[in-house]
Amino acid sequence: MPAQSEVLVAPVPPREAPPRRPPGRKRVCWFAPRVFALTGVRAVISATIGKQADRRVLDALVVPGQEAMDFSVDETGRPREELWLDYVSDLGDGWNATYEVAREVARKRLALRDEQGQEHETVGGEVLVFGGDEVYPTASLREYEERTLRPWEAAFRGQRPRPHLFAVPGNHDWYDGLVSFSRLFCQGRALPAWSTHQRRSYFAAKLPHGWWLIGLDMQLEADIDEPQVEYFQQLCEKEMGEGDRIILCLAEPAWLLEQVRPPSRQGRGYLENNLEFLERKVLRRRVSVFLAGDIHHYRRHAHEDGRQKIIAGGGGAFLHPTHQPKTSRTLAEGFTERKCYPSASVSRRLCWRNLGFLGRNPSFGLLTGALYVLLSWVFLAGGVRGANPLEVWLEPGVLLVLGLLVLGLVGFADERFGRWRWLAGLTHGLAHGAAAFLLTWGTLGFTGSVLGMEPESAWRDLAGTLLVFASGFVVGPTLMGLYLLISLNAFGAHPNEAFSALACPDWKNFLRMKIDRDGKLWLYPVGIQRVPRRWKPGATVREPEWVADPADRRATPPVMIESPIVVG
Repeated sequence: MPAQSEVLVAPVPPREAPPRRPPGRKRVCWFAPRVFALTGVRAVISATIGKQADRRVLDALVVPGQEAMDFSVDETGRPREELWLDYVSDLGDGWNATYEVAREVARKRLALRDEQGQEHETVGGEVLVFGGDEVYPTASLREYEERTLRPWEAAFRGQRPRPHLFAVPGNHDWYDGLVSFSRLFCQGRALPAWSTHQRRSYFAAKLPHGWWLIGLDMQLEADIDEPQVEYFQQLCEKEMGEGDRIILCLAEPAWLLEQVRPPSRQGRGYLENNLEFLERKVLRRRVSVFLAGDIHHYRRHAHEDGRQKIIAGGGGAFLHPTHQPKTSRTLAEGFTERKCYPSASVSRRLCWRNLGFLGRNPSFGLLTGALYVLLSWVFLAGGVRGANPLEVWLEPGVLLVLGLLVLGLVGFADERFGRWRWLAGLTHGLAHGAAAFLLTWGTLGFTGSVLGMEPESAWRDLAGTLLVFASGFVVGPTLMGLYLLISLNAFGAHPNEAFSALACPDWKNFLRMKIDRDGKLWLYPVGIQRVPRRWKPGATVREPEWVADPADRRATPPVMIESPIVVG
């Protein structure tokens, strides 16, 4: 009788249901106490240690040689007639904005309509430049993975071939001493969204028709280190031709910082002196196009001879205002402002959203709620239950706590207030003190007259504390939002705080460029007024991992911010 054999069949594991929501991170809430404290500590550590140990010098010792990538010829060695490039800066924040910009960059072709209604057909760039601040709020491998890599890889799935990426580090990339930035962008890695080639935090790439793409690292007090100077000197002497033209990428717009930064950070004229030294002594030629981020909107200044200075910091981070602080329309050397996006009127209108401060920064209410409870206890200890409660303001304990609060808010007040800074902080502090006092007084009346609780009872104290905390949770952020609204729209102060509080994901931008057959450089500024808020998984492998949900009808398609700019 033949032996019987049993066939063992491995059970088929159940298929995992596709995710219903994108796996990305939410926008950074800059007024969350934890984020505020962590970012401040990282910034101080980076500034302190960075002055003593310059990572760029160490990298130059480890990687003594760095050759410029040559995109003037194709894979077969034939000269290129055309080349498309993309420039994106200040990315790696919330999913909606970062992914939408990446999704539009990843398209093989993108048809754009300008202000006159004319349509322009653009092609996804073979070269991609990240212009600074590739992640928020602080640099780490995890933050890069979740806020930058993940959305860009999802956007490029099923789209065009991955581009060659070059990256300029910004101040947020420096918060871990450039360690994570170097691992991700300076080790020649090929990832699904891009491939990298640079070995240091600065780079050079040869483009068709005598164009060069150069990226500087000017962090650590905005200085150019000696190895970097030597690298570009040798590049200029050995490889650049006499009539070659340069696209220079910077992390910060040196030409505008003196006007938009507070007084204590102004007077740094060596920023532009460094650029002047680089142009005249190192590169020995004028730069045709300056590109920078750091300021999170689009702004272009142009010279009569065709040179351009462009800020395009709209890759995903919160929007910066365009209406304040006031800037001169004419810069040094005759550069004049030609366009900003969004317009000043739109920017001023957006600032009014600070009246809804709590809805965008809910965890800040926990801080103000606790502060109001503390003030309430101080008022109670000072005798607010007495016949004349206003006398408690003169109690030593009350004066001490209120004095500390006022001093803290004077320190918070923007230096742009000038000599009136103390008055702004005093007014802000007294507003919170008065609100806490009135809430304490009102809570005593409510728990006693309405709820009928006995004086000096533990239950009444507990109920009063909870009511003051709940009230402070709402009132405190509202007063902060009102303070920021008045400060910016009336006095031009707190531009960064007022708009970081909004964390506006809209009004994004990036720059698409083309070097044509005649050697001219075409610049296509792309704007996205409202990014999608709802997503659904891509139906096929030819689509990105996530596509905009058609039900989100308020989202707008990308358009040209202004007509193409032609250089050369």
